[in-house]
Amino acid sequence: MIPCPISDRTAPWDVLPAANRAVMEGLDYFIVENTRTARRFLSKAGIARPIDTLEFRELNEHTAAGREVEELVAPLLAGRSAGVISEAGVPGVADPGALVVEACHRRGIRVVPLVGPSSILLALMASGLNGQSFAFNGYLPVKPPERAQAIRRLERRAQSEGQAQLFIETPYRNAKLLEQLLQVLAPATRLTVAMEITAPDEFISTHTVDEWRRGQRPDLQKHPAIFIVG
Repeated sequence: MIPCPISDRTAPWDVLPAANRAVMEGLDYFIVENTRTARRFLSKAGIARPIDTLEFRELNEHTAAGREVEELVAPLLAGRSAGVISEAGVPGVADPGALVVEACHRRGIRVVPLVGPSSILLALMASGLNGQSFAFNGYLPVKPPERAQAIRRLERRAQSEGQAQLFIETPYRNAKLLEQLLQVLAPATRLTVAMEITAPDEFISTHTVDEWRRGQRPDLQKHPAIFIVG
């Protein structure tokens, strides 16, 4: 399980440990979320093998569990090793890579996670919210009424259990999500906005909803971000 930078403006070895290089250079078979992104990452990482000699197979939201996943694992049963690479950050977390990992465990194939940046954990680390009990909720509903219900549900959980609630949105809808969060959440509820983590223009800030309403808001449009309610 090979992490890659969260931001494509971040050099691989600025955020990855040097020990990962030897593992990456020992592989010629990669199961990836996006071939073009993975090729670019390995090229920027400066691995010794020519990129054109490597084999890439895609595992993404279009991959059906079952036969397609088993085909990805088949070379491993023959003794070959594979590197799993997400489009950004760590594979297997908020990422379809978990499908092939589950198949490997069923087949008795060893799975080795390498160290690297996770936007979820980095946002939580810098939030000041509860790092002892937290939940990642993925994407909220797209339609405003259903999304409002989900926001209220997460806020109740944060208040009743003290559990930090993390979630994401597609970058082009971030601004609308923040606007609705500030409309729906109670004034005293704390909200973290973490944008462009590890990039040169990284922004991470936690305030009460009332403070967010009265203060200047970041320009989230088209920027990857994580939101945390606590």
